Amino acid sequence: MPELWLPSAERHPLGDTAPTDAQYDPRVIWHITWDKNGSPTKPLDRVPFDNLVRYFTGAGKSAAPHLLWDPFTGRTAQFYPANSRSKSVVDTAGGTRTNRTGRVVLQVETLFFPYCRVGGMTYRTVRETPGKGLDEILKWARSWGVPDVWPMGTPTWSAKRSESVWRRQGGHYAHAHVPENSHTDPGPMPKWPTKGPKPKPGRPAFPGRDSFGPGKSNASVLLLGKQLVRRGFGKHYRVGPSREWGEADRRNVRDFQLAQGWSGADADGLPGPETWRLLFA
Repeated sequence: MPELWLPSAERHPLGDTAPTDAQYDPRVIWHITWDKNGSPTKPLDRVPFDNLVRYFTGAGKSAAPHLLWDPFTGRTAQFYPANSRSKSVVDTAGGTRTNRTGRVVLQVETLFFPYCRVGGMTYRTVRETPGKGLDEILKWARSWGVPDVWPMGTPTWSAKRSESVWRRQGGHYAHAHVPENSHTDPGPMPKWPTKGPKPKPGRPAFPGRDSFGPGKSNASVLLLGKQLVRRGFGKHYRVGPSREWGEADRRNVRDFQLAQGWSGADADGLPGPETWRLLFA
């Protein structure tokens, strides 16, 4: 199993752990701490790392990430294990559980703000920093299956948010990409070579409820049956799935729905959009 704690990170466990929504693909969310507002004419000195550690273990617990990372020194501190959610993005009740969407949802707060001054030099973006320690963070993310891709594009200072992309694809996301949020950080990030797992091929589109049920015969019924078998929900097939809808299909779909914790009309054995999405996740 991959490491729950980044090997080189200082450990400051907050203890307030909670599971993620593991049916979604793994991902990383990148932030900057944005402690001050520098400008081209008035750059400001970087905030000390230990100040942020005290903040995230004290008054800022409610917004703590997994990692605090200093791109100038490579120093890192970790507050949650990889298999727990952290709390650095807005998570609206009733919406996508943005802090939990993925097998892991690793959140990294980069110790930085625009026009940050370090050692007499001014840095406008994280991309301009030395990026020390980034390779180890990426290696750790890859060990959890996070692919080296930005599904909504490499970060800029503009927001770009898509609920459907967020749900479907793992990879690296800016805070500016996360649904339900309004921040535009982290801005341009360092470029890194692709070394990790390749992103999964796109999920087949849901063909519609009318494709399934008594008397239906089509390629979607066969595709559904094959995926049920792949996911371990094919025990009611005597021979195997086919293009013809049958009671075995309904019972296998119902088993899958029950495994999601659904009941009543939500577990009737007829696939809808959410059943399809989770089955092919």
